Amino acid sequence: MIFKNEAAANHLLSNISYYRIKGYWWDMQDNLNSHTFKPDTYFEDIIDRYNFDRQLRLILFDGIERIEIALRTKMIYILSLKFGGLWYLDSSIFQNGTIEINGTVKTPHLHTVAELTKEFNRSQEIFIKDHRARYPNVPADAWKILEVASMGCLSKLYKGLNAQLPEKSQIAQEMGFNIHSELSSWLEAITYLRNIIAHHSRLWSRTMVKKPNNLNNPKGTWFSSPLLPVQEKKIFLIVSALLYMCNQVTPGHHIKNKILQLFVEYPNVPIYKLGFLNHWEKTPIWI
Repeated sequence: MIFKNEAAANHLLSNISYYRIKGYWWDMQDNLNSHTFKPDTYFEDIIDRYNFDRQLRLILFDGIERIEIALRTKMIYILSLKFGGLWYLDSSIFQNGTIEINGTVKTPHLHTVAELTKEFNRSQEIFIKDHRARYPNVPADAWKILEVASMGCLSKLYKGLNAQLPEKSQIAQEMGFNIHSELSSWLEAITYLRNIIAHHSRLWSRTMVKKPNNLNNPKGTWFSSPLLPVQEKKIFLIVSALLYMCNQVTPGHHIKNKILQLFVEYPNVPIYKLGFLNHWEKTPIWI
């Protein structure tokens, strides 16, 4: 590996751990056993990848926030107007079945409510602390408790609703989906992405464990032809999914423009390693 500025490199390596930065140079090795590098491998190029990845995560987190807030709001309004403020406790509007958690068998609904309650009990939001003080052991209405629910908890709550519930379909429609199961899949993938970003983990060249189902009948602009397998397993698909959902819930956002500008600012970063290949910029969602 070649260093243009060893003093600067020493400073960076004293503040960015070895195994954190290693993921950005893995493909630059000529031999994975001896860990020798390909000719003209510069440390500064690796740092460009690192900084590019960091800025991309910040842009995507902006989009995730928009999606999370929109989902929370629609679940509060639509379900509360139909079933009242404590709808999340009503087992009749949720699917049946059981799961085993740490040796205890319970319904997915009860497990999600337990997670939701934990988040409520540890919240330090003023309105939550006020509720706990004024109404001890009294369940909070959805418009309170869901405001402190995590993206993962919201996703599980939505997925657990009865498939035949018209309100479940209404939420999907307002989020840009004709099929509620597609929204559930996308929410799981976005939650997975959120957790990676929240832990400041690497997106660069990562194979995504969770990926959204491809839209069969999109309400909005999407892809006009099937994606390549590599585009689906890298972050290209999930970033495109995030962009699609932002288009539905906050038209006029600047997420896409920020991503495109980031590509311009880092022209030497090989974005094809993220799945951005095969004339991706000419696909409808990215035009």
